[in-house]
Amino acid sequence: MRYSVNQMLSFLSRASFLCWLTAVTLACAAQEPFPGEPASAPQQRQQQPAQNPPLPEPPPTIRVNTSVVLVPTLVEKSTGEIVYGLTQKDFTLEDNGVRQNIHVDDDLDAQPVSLVVCIQRGRSAGLEFDKYARLGPLLDLFTAGERGEAALVVFDSKPVYLEGFTRDTSTITERLQQLRPGDGGAAILDAVGYSVDLLEHQPPDHRRILLLISESRDHGSKRYSAQDLVERIGTSNTLVLSLTFSPTKAGLMEWGKGNAEGGAGINVLAPLMMAVAAVKKNAAREMAVMSGGESAAFTKEKGFEDRVAEMASHARNRYILSFRPSDLTPGLHRIEVKLNDDYSAHVIARTSYWAVSDATDRNSVP
Repeated sequence: MRYSVNQMLSFLSRASFLCWLTAVTLACAAQEPFPGEPASAPQQRQQQPAQNPPLPEPPPTIRVNTSVVLVPTLVEKSTGEIVYGLTQKDFTLEDNGVRQNIHVDDDLDAQPVSLVVCIQRGRSAGLEFDKYARLGPLLDLFTAGERGEAALVVFDSKPVYLEGFTRDTSTITERLQQLRPGDGGAAILDAVGYSVDLLEHQPPDHRRILLLISESRDHGSKRYSAQDLVERIGTSNTLVLSLTFSPTKAGLMEWGKGNAEGGAGINVLAPLMMAVAAVKKNAAREMAVMSGGESAAFTKEKGFEDRVAEMASHARNRYILSFRPSDLTPGLHRIEVKLNDDYSAHVIARTSYWAVSDATDRNSVP
C-alpha cells in the first residue's frame, strides 16, 4: 500500500499529537493527589516519611504493686460550676461496698501535667480533620503553658507516636494540620494501651491525662483485648477523657457526664464481666468512666472546641482522693464516692481499680 507525501505528514502529525497528549495526561495523573490528601509538590512528598517516624516498640510496662489507690474526683453543680474548698470530711468512699479511710489533696491545679492526645485517623476519621486542626491552641488549657507538656499519638489499625512530649504545642498544631487519612482500622484499645504506657514513664509528680478522640467502638485491635484494657486502666493513675464522633451521626447526644452504673456485687467476677462488656460496647466512654474522666460526643466545630475547653478545666480542677484498701483481693474493685452533704452537686470519680497481687506482679519491673 502506498501513501502520498501529504498523507504521511498527516499521519505523523496525528501520531505526534497523540504521544504529546498521552505524556501530558500521565504527568497530570502523577500530580493528582489521593482523595483526602492535601496537594503538595512531589519533593515534599518524598520528604514526608522523615516527618512520620515508624511505630516504635512500646516502652516496657512498669507495674508497681502499691497499696495506695488514687481517685481523681470532680464535684460539679448542675449549672456547671465547680465546687471548691471541700475536705476529707465532705467525702465518703467505698471499696466494694466497704467504707475506707481517705486522704484528700485539695491543692487543685498545682501539679504539672503530662498529656497524650490520642487521635483516630483511620476509617472515616478524615471527615473530622477540620476539627482536629483547631485542637492545638486548646492544649495549653490542659498543660497551663510552661507547667506541662503534651505528646501526639495517631492511630488507624496501629498507633503511631507522631510527636514526642513538648511544652511547645505549636508543633502538635502543625502535625494536626498536615494529618493524612489512615487505613480502614480504628484500633482504639491498642492506641489507648500504648498511650497509657507512654504516660506511665512520665515524672511521678505529674498528673497524667489521656485525651482520646475517636469513634466509640474498637475496630481491629490486636495487642490489647477489652479485659486487658480494664486491667490496664485499673492499675494506672491516668485520667482518660474521651470525645467521640459517629460516621452515621446517630445517637451522639445521648451521653451525659455522670458516672456509669456500678457497685459491688456478690460474685467477684460479675463486675469484671460487666466492665469487659461495656468496653466492647463503647470503649471510649467506658475507659473514661473507669478512670474518673468524662466522655462526650461532638458533631460541630464549635461543640468540639467547647467540650475540649470544658474537659481541660475539669481535668485540672479535680480533687485527688487516696486510700489504702482494707481488702487487697486481686482483681477488679468497684469504687463509689459520695458527698456527705448536699451541695446541689454531683460527683464524677473513678469507678474501679485493679488490685495486683504479689504473685501476679512477680515478673514486673521494679
